[in-house]
Amino acid sequence: MVNATRVKGFSTFDLKIMGIILMVVDHVHQMFQPMGAPNWLDWFGRPVATIFFFTSVIGFSYTHDKKKYMTRLYIFMILMSVMTSFLEKTIAFDKVVLINNIFRDLFIGTMFMAGVDQFQAARHGDKAKHIWLGILWFALPFIFTVIATVIVGNHSIPLVVMQIVVGVFPTIILAENNFMVLLIPLLYLFRDKRKIQCLLIALTALIYGIFGASQWIMIFAIIPIWFYNGQKGPGMKYFFYIFYPAHIAILYVLAAILY
Repeated sequence: MVNATRVKGFSTFDLKIMGIILMVVDHVHQMFQPMGAPNWLDWFGRPVATIFFFTSVIGFSYTHDKKKYMTRLYIFMILMSVMTSFLEKTIAFDKVVLINNIFRDLFIGTMFMAGVDQFQAARHGDKAKHIWLGILWFALPFIFTVIATVIVGNHSIPLVVMQIVVGVFPTIILAENNFMVLLIPLLYLFRDKRKIQCLLIALTALIYGIFGASQWIMIFAIIPIWFYNGQKGPGMKYFFYIFYPAHIAILYVLAAILY
């Protein structure tokens, strides 16, 4: 009877697998667009970030060590930046620009979620300290954005310094999904209220739709999220950390060779 209950709906693992499949289709479009890959392939990728934002909220909510969780994302953010920079310099496939780094989005999301934790902790004592820490966590991605913009805009600064700044600074303006990462702390704030989470996703999709952006298709992420069953599913934690950069590198190299 217990096993029958567990198979209903989607586990965290199931959501990640769905996200990965849709993500690969999206990246096939990105890499092979110069060779005529149809634009409608891009539609498959629009719900992906939302799915991973949701699973990151789950991961951050239930991890036993939030600092370790954040550190892991930050390390992979840097490694991803190094890898994409290396690929672009060694292969020089100028038809495709590798802006891909979902780890930056997710790490910035954890900074915002850490801020939410501080604001909520303010209700239980040392109010001023927690409020200031909460403000700091929320402000840091924007502060880093200003610093990075000034450095990159200063042409007297060596290129290697600019590349390091771009690689190691969790700047919201360089996040793959830009200001959409602000959805993460909202999903985290209402992590126990699925209906409100889905409403927030729908409202974000509506905003994109009003401005005519195809990102409105993210609304379809509501379907698997609505049927999330609260189960973790199989492990394979590091599989997702390895698969993301690996599949981008493979597709990029293959596209460059075929082109």
